[in-house]
Amino acid sequence: MSDKVKIRLSFLGAILCWLLFTGSSIYLLFVQSYDMKVDFSNFFPQVCFTGFVLSTFAYYRYMITKADSLNFTDLLWKVFITGLITTLISLAIQFFFTVFAKTTLVESPLTINFFYNILIGLVVIFMVSTMVVWKRLILYQKSKNLLQLWGFFEVALIGALLFDFFGFEAGGANFRVALVVLGCFSLILVFNLKWVAYLNFKQKWKGILFILLSAIYLYHFLRNLLKFSYTDVLVIDLLDRTFVWGVFGFLFLYAVISILVTLFNLPTSSVFEQKLKEALDFQKLSQSIPRGETRDQTYEILLESSMSAVFADAAWLEVKDDGGTTQVIRNLKDEEVDEIKSAIKGDTIKSILSLNVKSELNPSKLTDELKHSQYKSIIALPIMVQNKQVGCIVLLNEVSEAFNREMVNIITTFVNQASISLENLSLIKESIENERYKEQLKIAKNVQKSLLPRELINNDHLTMAAFSMAADEVGGDYYDILEYQKNKFGLIIGDVSGKGTSAAFQMAQMKGIFHSLANQGVSPEEFNIKANTALSQCLERTSFITATYFDINTKENILTFSRAGHCPSLFYCKNNHQVEYLKCDGMGLGMVRNSSYQEYVHSNTVNYHAGDTLLLYTDGITEAKNPDGEQFGDERLKKSFTTHASKAPDQVKEGIKNDLSEFIGEMNIDDDYTLVVVQFKDK
Repeated sequence: MSDKVKIRLSFLGAILCWLLFTGSSIYLLFVQSYDMKVDFSNFFPQVCFTGFVLSTFAYYRYMITKADSLNFTDLLWKVFITGLITTLISLAIQFFFTVFAKTTLVESPLTINFFYNILIGLVVIFMVSTMVVWKRLILYQKSKNLLQLWGFFEVALIGALLFDFFGFEAGGANFRVALVVLGCFSLILVFNLKWVAYLNFKQKWKGILFILLSAIYLYHFLRNLLKFSYTDVLVIDLLDRTFVWGVFGFLFLYAVISILVTLFNLPTSSVFEQKLKEALDFQKLSQSIPRGETRDQTYEILLESSMSAVFADAAWLEVKDDGGTTQVIRNLKDEEVDEIKSAIKGDTIKSILSLNVKSELNPSKLTDELKHSQYKSIIALPIMVQNKQVGCIVLLNEVSEAFNREMVNIITTFVNQASISLENLSLIKESIENERYKEQLKIAKNVQKSLLPRELINNDHLTMAAFSMAADEVGGDYYDILEYQKNKFGLIIGDVSGKGTSAAFQMAQMKGIFHSLANQGVSPEEFNIKANTALSQCLERTSFITATYFDINTKENILTFSRAGHCPSLFYCKNNHQVEYLKCDGMGLGMVRNSSYQEYVHSNTVNYHAGDTLLLYTDGITEAKNPDGEQFGDERLKKSFTTHASKAPDQVKEGIKNDLSEFIGEMNIDDDYTLVVVQFKDK
C-alpha cells in the first residue's frame, strides 16, 4: 500500500471516527436528558474518540514523513499554521457564545456539547500534529536507545488511552500515577535538542517565535476546555482523560525547553555562521588546488569522514579505473557486502552500485530501507570524475530511517571533494607544469598573503616590523598579533611542516584557531593545548605545526610565552646589551593527538623594559645554506641580532636580511623564512 493511499485512508478514518464520536455523544445526551431506557453507555463514544486520535496520528505521521525535504523551520511553520487555523475556528466558537450569551440557544446542553465536540476535534488535531513534529525534532540523529525510549513513550500514551476506558476519576490515585509515568518519559525526551545547533541566527529567532506561539495555542485550548468543563452539562469531558493531560504536558514542556535552549544558543550563532562561511570558502579554494594525497589515501579519508559524519555502523567504497577495481570495506565481510547488495530494492541505489549513473540524482532517492538481519538503513552515492561514474560509496546503519536529508548533503559534499581530488590527481600526472595549475597557485599565493596581518602594531607600548618569504609559490609560515583586551596582546609565529599549497591551507586553519582562542584571552599554555585539540581533527596525519604563542601585558611589562616545538625566540635586553634565547620545552601541534599532549606544554615569563627587543623567526633562516653547504645557524643569527638589536625594528629586520643575503650569496633558500621584530616602549 502506497503512502498516498495510507494518507487518504487515515484522513477518511479520522473524519468518520469524529462524526461517530459526535453523533454517539449527542445521542447519549438525549438518553440521559429524557431518561430513555436504552442500553447505551459511553463505551462507544470512547472507542470512537480513540479511533479519531489514532487516525489523526497516522495521517500526520505519513504526511510529515512523506515531506522529508522539510527543514526545521518548515516543520515549525507547519505547527504554527495548524495551530493558527484551529485557534481561529475555536475563537469563532467563542465569538458565537459571546454574541448569543444568556440566550436559550447557547445555554442548551445540545448546543454546548455539539460545539464542545468541535473543540475536541480541533484540540486533537493540533496536539497530534504538534506531537508528530516534536517527534521528528527529538529523533534527529537518533540512536538505538533514543528510539527505544520513544517507543516506550508511545506505548505509555496508548496505555493512557486504554486507561481512560475504565473511567478512573480525574485527580484520583490511579490518575496521578499514570500522569507521573508519562511525566517521567517527557522529562527524559524533552532534552533531545540536537537540531537547534543546525539553525542559523535568523532561523533560531523564527523557531523561538513559532514555538512560543504553539505554547500560546496550547494555553488557549486548555483555557477553552476548562471553560466548557465548568458548565457541568458535558456528556464527555476531555479533561477527565489521562492521555490529554499527558500530551498537553509533554508538548508544553518541550516548547519551553526548546525556547530556553535556542535562546542560550543565540550568542554563538554569529560565530558559528562566520566559521561556517570561512570553512565553505576555504573548501571552494581547496577544491581548486590538489592536496597531494594518493588515490588510496583519498579513498580512506572519504570513507572515514563519511562514516563519522553520519554515524554509520559499516560502509564500503568501490572504484573501477584502468588499474582494476579498488574496494575499501569497514566493519563488513565480503560475503556480507554481497548479501546487502541482493537485499537492495530501490532502482536508484541499484544503478549507483552497478556504476550506471549518467545524470544528476534526486537526493531523496539516495537513501532507502534494507531488509537485512543486521542493517536497516542504506545511503549510496556515485563517485563522479569528469562527468563519468568511476565508483560508489555505501553507508549502512543498524537503525531504520537513520539517514536524513542533511546527512545526504554532507556526504554529497565529501564525495564531490573526493571526486575533485581524484580528477586533480589525474591532471597533475599528465602535466605538473600545466599553465592552469600555475595560475591556481598564483591565486592561492594571494590568498596566503591575505592571511598575514596587513598592519602591524605601532603604538605607545610597542612597535613592530616583519618580513615573510615563501620558498614555493605559497608558503606555510604564519605570524599574527591582535589586541584582545586593552594593554593585552596575543602574538604568534608558526611554521607548518612541509611547504607549498598544503602548508598554506593548514596555515589558514591556524589563523582561524589563533583568532578564536586569542580573543578569549586564554593563557599561552591553554592556547597550545586547545590549538592541538582543534588541529588534531583537521591536520593531515603526516602534518604538524610548530608555533610559539606570546601573551604581552604592556601595563605590567610582562611577556608570557609557551613554545610548541618552534625555534626559540631571541630577546635583547637594552640595560645590559645582552641577547639571550627564550627557551621553553614544548612539542609541535598535531604530533600527539590525545589528552597526553598537555604533559608536554610549559610556559615561561619575562619582565621587559623600554628599549628591549624581541625577535621571532622560522627555521628557514637558520637552515639557509651558503655555496659550501654550511647553514646560517643559530649563532650567526644571534650575532646578527646583537649587532642590530638597538636600532629601530625596520632597521633590525633589514640588517638581518642583509647579513643572511651576504652569507648565502647566489644560493636560493629552499624553505619559507619569516622574521618578526617587536620593540617595547615606555608604558
